[in-house]
Amino acid sequence: MQKLFLATLLALLPSASILSAAPPEPASAQDLAELVLELQEKALADSTALELVRSLTAEVGPRFAGTPGDRAAVEWALAAMKRLGLENVRAEPVTIPRWIRGEESGRIVSPHPQDMVLLALGGSVGTPAEGITAEVVGFETLEAIEGLPEGALEGKIAFINQTMERARDGSGYGQTVRSRSRGPSAAARKGAVALLIRSVATGTDRFAHTGATRYEEGVPRIPAAALAIPDANVLATQLAAGSPVTFHLFLGSRRLGDGLSANVIGEIPGREEPDEIVLLGAHLDSWDVGQGAHDDATGVATVMAAARLIGILPRAPRRTVRVVLFAHEEFGLSGAKAYAERYVESLDRHQLATESDFGAGRIWRFATRIHPLDLPAIEALTPLLEPLGIEWFENTGRGGADLRPSREQGVPVADLTPDGTYYFDYHHTENDTFDKVVPEDLAQNVAAMTSLAWFAAEMSESLRRVPAEAKPEERP
Repeated sequence: MQKLFLATLLALLPSASILSAAPPEPASAQDLAELVLELQEKALADSTALELVRSLTAEVGPRFAGTPGDRAAVEWALAAMKRLGLENVRAEPVTIPRWIRGEESGRIVSPHPQDMVLLALGGSVGTPAEGITAEVVGFETLEAIEGLPEGALEGKIAFINQTMERARDGSGYGQTVRSRSRGPSAAARKGAVALLIRSVATGTDRFAHTGATRYEEGVPRIPAAALAIPDANVLATQLAAGSPVTFHLFLGSRRLGDGLSANVIGEIPGREEPDEIVLLGAHLDSWDVGQGAHDDATGVATVMAAARLIGILPRAPRRTVRVVLFAHEEFGLSGAKAYAERYVESLDRHQLATESDFGAGRIWRFATRIHPLDLPAIEALTPLLEPLGIEWFENTGRGGADLRPSREQGVPVADLTPDGTYYFDYHHTENDTFDKVVPEDLAQNVAAMTSLAWFAAEMSESLRRVPAEAKPEERP
């Protein structure tokens, strides 16, 4: 079977090699294929990533930015990188805003009393000490609230009951997450005293899903919380019966002063172009609930395990492979912004950047955001990923949230997209725990990441910058 694949792969690869596997002669297409196959086989059989996820979730657990768990995660990452053989390991300080959850509760007071499972949205202000008791007004979408006249929700609690559709690519998230991010200010503009939302989630377990919200300047800041899906259904059912529904909400959340976290960085130095960087990113922080297994311990483990596999090759990669574990992704991208600012003078020497931050379902598609003229150079990677079940998508990749500040400065990026069908069952909940990780799927993630990283590090071509005004073009 492997020989058949190799023969097929050789027919697809260009006759002129773009890689250099062993000096002084350039690698042949067969050398290229055999080395990638070897890396993938090693990754699929390697348990390093699984052990890293187990260690981070069990020994550190929740690591919300600015908390003792976050500080413990930074120390964990520094030690793990050194143990795996990465070089130039360091923690680069990042200033972050701090927020704490505090005690929280919710209850339908009438007509049919029932306790509710909920979580404050990240960044939410708290309620008064006595809580808020008010009538609930239900809506199916954020847009329905935005279309109301001023004052229409005076003294009321608004409730957005928008259902998220399950999708392999996670597209349902983008269609519903606006209720979480924009909902509080939209409701406040209409006079609401608080906001409840149906958790932005696809599962039906009785766990609420938290996540960041943001307040608009000049708009009153009202408390906001997400209900577990079954509890949102109960509230919707009582509202549908037609009698007024009264809800009591208590949130003890509050903002604190700024604090410190850190981006943790380690490298496999390049042998010929050490100043050119292939960036493998993930975020080290998690929400304050659950273990943050899929979000984003699996990403942390994937990029570290991939770097290790490249680092133990007999010959170093042509360019430097840099692992960056970003701080404070969940609540503001502070680490991402700090990285782009710190390395602004060298971003033009970042060959390619990618991030693992969508769980560890099996990767099924590959996308890029590179200069259209460089597409032929990257096409040779596509057949190398096919044995892993990964297909080319298009040249409209995003790279990941933490890469946005660098991408906006023209850094080429790539996406390796996991199957997100079940990711939002666990996302931002108490239920995002180690037992939800499928070892075989995690190993496939590592195999794909290793292939991409090594390929980008070994390319003879240096990828052009992608100007902000230039839109990626779909591959012909």
